[in-house]
Amino acid sequence: MYKYDNYDQTIVNERVEQFRDQTRRYLAGDLSDDEFRPLRLMNGLYIQRHAPMLRVAIPYGLLSSKQLRMLAHISRKYDKGYGHFSTRQNIQFNWPALETVPDILADLATVEMHAIQTSGNCIRNTTSDQFAGISKDEIEDPRPYCEIIRQWSTFHPEFSFLPRKFKIAVSGSKGDRAAAMVHDIGLYLVNNEKGEVGFKVFVGGGLGRTPYIGKCIRDFLEKKYLLSYIEAILRVYNRFGRRDNIYKARIKILVNDVGQEEFGKQVEKEWLHIKEGVLKLDQKEIDYAKSFFTSPTYSKDAVDDTSYNEAKKSNKSFLNWTTRNLYSHKIPGYTAVIISLKAPDIAPGDATDEQMDFIAELSDLYSFGEIIVTHDQNLVLPNVKQVDLFLLWEKLKTKNLATSNIGLLTDMICCPGLDFCSLANAGSIPIAKQINEKFDNLDYLHDIGDLKIKMSGCMNACGHHHVGHIGILGVDKKGEEFYQLTLGGSSENDATLGDRLGPAIAKTDVADVIGKLLDVYVKLREEDERFLDTYRRIGITPFKENVYASN
Repeated sequence: MYKYDNYDQTIVNERVEQFRDQTRRYLAGDLSDDEFRPLRLMNGLYIQRHAPMLRVAIPYGLLSSKQLRMLAHISRKYDKGYGHFSTRQNIQFNWPALETVPDILADLATVEMHAIQTSGNCIRNTTSDQFAGISKDEIEDPRPYCEIIRQWSTFHPEFSFLPRKFKIAVSGSKGDRAAAMVHDIGLYLVNNEKGEVGFKVFVGGGLGRTPYIGKCIRDFLEKKYLLSYIEAILRVYNRFGRRDNIYKARIKILVNDVGQEEFGKQVEKEWLHIKEGVLKLDQKEIDYAKSFFTSPTYSKDAVDDTSYNEAKKSNKSFLNWTTRNLYSHKIPGYTAVIISLKAPDIAPGDATDEQMDFIAELSDLYSFGEIIVTHDQNLVLPNVKQVDLFLLWEKLKTKNLATSNIGLLTDMICCPGLDFCSLANAGSIPIAKQINEKFDNLDYLHDIGDLKIKMSGCMNACGHHHVGHIGILGVDKKGEEFYQLTLGGSSENDATLGDRLGPAIAKTDVADVIGKLLDVYVKLREEDERFLDTYRRIGITPFKENVYASN
């Protein structure tokens, strides 16, 4: 993983002291709320419903065990003993006192972490595939390019005050696990007809109040032009993006208004002025970034283990866990372990300080000290020997971290909602609890199979509800919480926006309505057909009729 040099550390340390002085002046009354607002946003600090919320950057989701221990320490010392992992592969602390935030940032700096540009109208944390570096279908590891983008974008003077926030995702595999199609810029590593590796470039994706799937503006971009082409996109957006209306300020609105072809022409025109300039990457720069993302020293005899298969035969619970919570590794004898943060009795994506310390310890013992945060608000130990899986599973059970539900109905994406967020219209966490209580039969969940439920407490779509197989959006109706459902969304290679089911439903009815949707699926599915596939085959009408027939 990337390690700071003296320049990196100095920049982060200086930012900590700068914000410490800004906070001191604000608390002393020398800075107004309006003056302090952009300063705190530059450092990841929001004002939420009950307390400030601090969002900490986890670049492309990659953590060391030392860094995870620091996050546990922060949650214990400065918060209420837990953190919330988000869909941007970051972590959020919901209860820090404002006067302690500079101390938190100082602690983060000791382990090469920060909260810079995790909020505000700037380029946010660049995200990627949680299985980068280990996946069998990987064309090339995308993380070096994420790091190159991160270094270029941090404190970029031209893009510190964009019309709105800006998000970039990079995918290095044939299967999109980075949701690149719903980002402002989505980059796919691809092979051209000569076998060369470069980038396919999409722009204008995004969810929120006006959701769009990204549009391709370049089929193949040579690696050396990565930064100059992204900069050209940002310049066009910065020049023509709307600043008069916050709801129409995202690049997706601009791309939709001027059209895919015209926007691409504008980018190409701007790019001609800068493509051969200082932003052009030479191979030494790319190789330097790659040097931080080398593979660990794998055991050559790991493939010889037989105990793993024997344990699966003798223990059904372990078998269920291996069926759902493992991901195939490119190295024989190894696997990636997905640690579910979706146990029935916790808010999706939350982890306690004790759990974080424990996972850090397990990563040192079994996975070379690395942990990955996923878009689905879970954690991954990326390099585990098969011979160690049974013992690891038994240890995970002791801390409520072995729920075998990855990809199933209860593996929900869920924003903090009305419980914390000042923007939310309705709760998300109570609905997740309601769903968990209704669907508590693991055999039933495994029979239903792959099903992505994604839930947001407002139109900002932090829970990605637009691209859920079943999407749930909280809405306010005259002070009461209601929920709008969508069906058929996807954020993968076949990215699509869900279709609205019908009128919003009452808070107490959400889980029952999901049950009615699943009744239709079970009745009409074909062999080995996922919920999404059945929906695409039969359409929305049978689902709508079953939900609203008695109303």
